[in-house]
Amino acid sequence: MFPEYDIIVVGAGHAGCEAAAAAAKMGSKVLLITMNMNTIAQMSCNPAMGGVAKGQIVREVDALGGMSGIVTDKTMIQFRMLNLSKGPAMWSPRAQSDRMRFAEEWRLTLEQTENLDFWQDMVDNLLVSRGKVAGVRTGMGLEIKSKAVVLTNGTFLNGVIHIGEKQFGGGRAAERAATGITEQLVKLGFESGRMKTGTPPRVDGRSLDYSRMEEQRGDENPSKFSYTDTKPLTQQRSCYITYTSTEVHEILKTGFEQSPMFKGRIQGLGPRYCPSIEDKINRFADKDRHQIFVEPEGWNTVEIYVNGFSSSLPEDVQFKALRKIAGFENAKMFRPGYAIEYDFFPPTQLNLTLETKVVENLYFAGQINGTTGYEEAACQGLMAGINAHNKVNEKEPFVLKRSEAYIGVLIDDLVNKGTEEPYRMFTSRAEHRILLRQDNADIRLTPLGYKLGLASQDRLDRVEKKISETKEVIAYLNNKAVEPEEVNETLLALGSAPISEKAKAANLLRRPNIEVNHLTQAVPVLEHYLSKYVPDSIEQASIAIKYEHYIQKENQQAAKMEELENYVIKERLDYRSMPALSKEAREKLIKINPETIGQASRISGVSPADISILMVYLGK
Repeated sequence: MFPEYDIIVVGAGHAGCEAAAAAAKMGSKVLLITMNMNTIAQMSCNPAMGGVAKGQIVREVDALGGMSGIVTDKTMIQFRMLNLSKGPAMWSPRAQSDRMRFAEEWRLTLEQTENLDFWQDMVDNLLVSRGKVAGVRTGMGLEIKSKAVVLTNGTFLNGVIHIGEKQFGGGRAAERAATGITEQLVKLGFESGRMKTGTPPRVDGRSLDYSRMEEQRGDENPSKFSYTDTKPLTQQRSCYITYTSTEVHEILKTGFEQSPMFKGRIQGLGPRYCPSIEDKINRFADKDRHQIFVEPEGWNTVEIYVNGFSSSLPEDVQFKALRKIAGFENAKMFRPGYAIEYDFFPPTQLNLTLETKVVENLYFAGQINGTTGYEEAACQGLMAGINAHNKVNEKEPFVLKRSEAYIGVLIDDLVNKGTEEPYRMFTSRAEHRILLRQDNADIRLTPLGYKLGLASQDRLDRVEKKISETKEVIAYLNNKAVEPEEVNETLLALGSAPISEKAKAANLLRRPNIEVNHLTQAVPVLEHYLSKYVPDSIEQASIAIKYEHYIQKENQQAAKMEELENYVIKERLDYRSMPALSKEAREKLIKINPETIGQASRISGVSPADISILMVYLGK
């Protein structure tokens, strides 16, 4: 019934979709298995993509040739660039999505992808022979052979849903849990753990009073995620902001006795940076209100996502408390919030390619690795799909460095440090964030995506044009002299010191409160010259000039780290026989078995002194 596939992808969430699309586009024969064809690319939590650091990841996925950015652009209902009051390293794109259209667009994209087949079934076993994966066995009893398997099971592995004192098996509301895989992997030698996440109630938007809330509009000139020619929004839907109160908190507290989290029925750790409303009240007892974001789920649906009100309290308590929030006095609930507990596998059991160390040609991506978020899942899926394809085709592994991409930071953190709580990306996790901006992801990564066979020639041509134009703009601004009478009025109006003699435009641009548009408005010849360039190229030039010193410094730091990465540990070392190493370092090095000195230096518990000792042993 089935041919032998190059790659089987198990699960069709954000990780599974990117893995299947990437491997198939690169030429592998791929089978995507999902328990429900109608929930492909389901946004199971908030209807949004991007945000702080997450938006950078979506841009990177797009730059490499992934599909999340394109799908988001085609289905978003609002776009905002966050943190514009801060430096460009912090600028982060975020889109509110049409939940139903997002899933539909992803499915149609996959259906139009060559080399990609589908099968609706549950995978309850892996076929493993001599330490190497050979395919899967499904709930229908079918054995399907493949050269590699990518597991992207999300929250479905032995998933348990909690609402108050009620609990029932499920991987998502109204969807059954997946069983069998965890038990088999543990028998094969894997270590597993439990995590939890939660989701808020959904309400009927027709029952809300928006006049009692703060309107949150999209950007006046909305941008987009993809570096391709997707169309920017011409109209947008607003979100709204409201707040809880002490009255709301008191009502919620009446349900604490029935809380699965406080009563120990949930063993898994939840996300530190996205806590439930009951957890917020408990942890931040001094706060008398918490912000609630009221987010529409699409262009036409009346369903509203109550962001900030994630809860696993009894549904009647949730409902009573909701109705005390400003604007929610007459709210009708579609479904309550709930917590979900599920199995994950500590990612220190993976190589940097996301291939498991225990079973060859088996890859893990997404929440199975202990991460949270669509964006974190999507980039792991992309990398697992790329590396599974490369492995079965005997090509070099594809690993991004920490200085190359947030994706590289995420995977490096997971593999070398592991995680005991759901891992979420933040800009603070990246030591080279001035290099890893959302605006230059195409410059950083599209040439790599092109070499892989993922990014098209058109994408590469766009990047090369952007690089060329940026250099031209930088050269012009470095050479163009501006007269005092042309700019002094503008400088004074902006609180900047006037000039007494000619000054290069680039030097004026280096002032913290001066932007290119200030100079072009004051100096017509500048405006005329720059009008022939696209805004992206001008922005790149402006950032390069303004932050030249910081960029040079980070490049130097990245080069130093590169030296450590070049010290390859060629054979498996016997760390037990190195008594000079600390006991913790020996344990961690044995467990993770780093490939380079650089990787060893980032393992939690391995000190600089341990690295010095290791380099002596290696004769470095």
